[in-house]
Amino acid sequence: MSRISIELVPRNKEVLLKELQVVQKEFPNIKTVNIPDITRLPVRSWDACKEAKKYVESSIPHIRSIDFSMDKPQEILDVIASCQLSEVLIVSGDPPQDLSRKVYRTSPTQLTRFLKTELPELKVYGAIDPYRSGLKAELDYVQKKIDSGVDAFFTQPFFDIKFMEIYSEQLNGYDVYWGVSPVMGERSKSYWENSNNAFFPKDFQPTLGWNRDFAEKALQFARENGDNIYFMPIKTGISEYLSGILN
Repeated sequence: MSRISIELVPRNKEVLLKELQVVQKEFPNIKTVNIPDITRLPVRSWDACKEAKKYVESSIPHIRSIDFSMDKPQEILDVIASCQLSEVLIVSGDPPQDLSRKVYRTSPTQLTRFLKTELPELKVYGAIDPYRSGLKAELDYVQKKIDSGVDAFFTQPFFDIKFMEIYSEQLNGYDVYWGVSPVMGERSKSYWENSNNAFFPKDFQPTLGWNRDFAEKALQFARENGDNIYFMPIKTGISEYLSGILN
């Protein structure tokens, strides 16, 4: 059965708890949340996931590989142990805006290989970015992550079912969470195009109606293929975006 996750940004603890309460109350069939690690925010992803376990069955933190040194591997092991994590998503992480913040050259594959060696029971997800480079180059990177021990994947948000179908053919047999995010307004669309190299189908409209319709189609696509899906509401209310689709 397909798993459904909601990505919640931990802007602060109060906002996080309110969103978790909405998920618990209005979408009881959603048993999983995934939480990005944004270093300029006060709550780290793993601490947010520890709180989330009070509301949902599963919580998956995004772990930035550049934040952990392989010369001090106990740090990541302590994070996983203290928050009782059973699943993690490893991403490389963007360099911090605060240049005084220490980062390392640790890659997602290095961190994954270490974690799967030390904690083989830990489920490790890798990230797929369909816009990062060409299809062949991204699939080669996917294979490197599989070779390092990655168990499954989260994708960056898709906005076109046809493009999802292309990737689905290449990822057949792998456990995948397809990403979907509403894009409301031309400014948001421009952000995705210019900052993430994303592209949109010709019929795209930056309206709630179009985004809800696409969310429903993407959910059906995931279910038909036996895959998972996660929704990333960002600035759109969870209820406004997903009521009637997930409940």
